[in-house]
Amino acid sequence: MIISAGREETFSFATPIGVGLIESAINLTHISLFDRPKSLIFIGTAGAYNPQKYRLFDIITSCTASQIEVSFLKRESYTPIDNFITASNKKEIVVNSSNYITTSEIASLGFDRLGLGIENMEFFSVLKVAKEFNIPVRGYFVITNYCDNNGHQQYLNNIKDGKITLIKYL
Repeated sequence: MIISAGREETFSFATPIGVGLIESAINLTHISLFDRPKSLIFIGTAGAYNPQKYRLFDIITSCTASQIEVSFLKRESYTPIDNFITASNKKEIVVNSSNYITTSEIASLGFDRLGLGIENMEFFSVLKVAKEFNIPVRGYFVITNYCDNNGHQQYLNNIKDGKITLIKYL
């Protein structure tokens, strides 16, 4: 089953599961309980933390994600839960997920130093639900923006071409 976030990131061949960590977890759990897929492919956009490593419209594939917040970088928080998940036994680009989108270049470089490559709001939830239901999963992402103060405008400017690039890749 091919899934995507929805809203701006809809595809005729993908089932939308909702935007952010909570909507995507709830809706994908519902799907997994009542119409369990044999496998999942999540498709969507991502922001890159380091423009030296990734170019706009690059395609990134991964089945590894984290859920690390900016407050962690500032040493203002900690978590007692596991905030890293992988469905692979090889080293892959780590997709960081949060309900908040990074707009700070300093924070982006901090995430990069931690080994995180790109940012997508839903992917951590997708991996957690897939793991819970023992469903094979992989993500395909197109870089539409960099995680900086111009990121939202870049995303808006590039979403249409990004979706076309992703469709052609798939």
